[in-house]
Amino acid sequence: MPIPFVRDIEFAYGEVAQVSPLLRRVIANNPSPFTYVGTGVYIVGRGEVAVIDPGPMDMDHFEALKRALKGETVKYVLVTHGHSDHSPLARPLAQWAGCQVYAKAGGQPTAKGELGSEDDAGFVPDVCVQEGDQFSGPGWTLEVIETPGHTQTHICFALKEEQACLTGDHIMGWSTTIVAPPDGHMADYFNSLDKIAARDFETLWPTHGAPVQGGAFVRRFIQAYRQHRQDREDGVLDQLAGDVHDIPAMVRAMYIGLEERLFPAACLSLLGHMMKLIDDGRVVCDSQPPVIQSRFRLAGPAAQDPGSV
Repeated sequence: MPIPFVRDIEFAYGEVAQVSPLLRRVIANNPSPFTYVGTGVYIVGRGEVAVIDPGPMDMDHFEALKRALKGETVKYVLVTHGHSDHSPLARPLAQWAGCQVYAKAGGQPTAKGELGSEDDAGFVPDVCVQEGDQFSGPGWTLEVIETPGHTQTHICFALKEEQACLTGDHIMGWSTTIVAPPDGHMADYFNSLDKIAARDFETLWPTHGAPVQGGAFVRRFIQAYRQHRQDREDGVLDQLAGDVHDIPAMVRAMYIGLEERLFPAACLSLLGHMMKLIDDGRVVCDSQPPVIQSRFRLAGPAAQDPGSV
C-alpha cells in the first residue's frame, strides 16, 4: 500500500500565513533531508496565543516570529520534542514573551547526531506535561497526546475546535519519520500511530511540510503509513530467512535507489525494526546491545547460524 504523500506547499520564509481559522504558520529557513522545506512554527488563536515548536536558533527566524506575534500575548510556548529543529528557540521566545515553556521532558541524547543534525540536549522545559493536559485561550483548546516512538518524549497536540492534530515529527505528509534507537522505539511508534488513528482527526498538521486533510484521507494516510512500517518489518524477516544477516546488506537489498546521504538513516531505521523483533522474540542477535554492525538471525532451532554464512 503506497503512502499517498502530500508534498506541495506554498510558502515564503519569514512570512506568517493563515492556514486554518485558528492556525497561523511561519516557516524557518532550515531546509534539509530531515526538515523538508524547514520547520513550520504554528501560532494557535488570536490575541492570547500558543506557539508550537518555535524552531532553530536563527535570528532572522526569531525576528519573523516577533513580527507575527506583535500586539498579542503568548500564553504558552509548546514543544513536541527536543530535537534541534524544534526546540532551541523555545527559551528565547518564552523569555521575550514573558511566559513558560511546556514539553514532555528535556532534550535526550539520540542517534540523530550521527545523521548530521544534533539533538538539543540542553533543552529543558519549565513545565513537564503529560497525557490529557490542556491549554486554552479565546476560542481554542489544545490537548496533549503522548506519542513516543520518534523519540521517547514526543507529544502531539489536539486542536479540539478544528478536530485537528499538530503532529510534530510523529506523522509527516511529505515523508516517513525516522525511528532511530536508542531513543526511538519501533514498538512504541506502532502503538502511537494506532493512538492517533483512533482519534479520527480531520486534519494532521506536521511541523515539516503540508497538512494531511480530510477525514477519509487522513484515515487512509495513517493506515498506509503504518503498513509501510509493517512491510519493512516483513522485509527484514524475509532477508533473515535468506542469507542476509547484517543491516547494511539489508538496506542495500531493500532500499533500491536510496540516496547515499540517507543510507545511515535507513540503517538506523532497520535497527529500530530489528530491536522490536528481538523484543517480540522473533529475532536474536550476536551482541548486546544490538548495533548496526551486529549480526542477526531468526529465533528458533531451525534458524540459520549467522556465523556460518
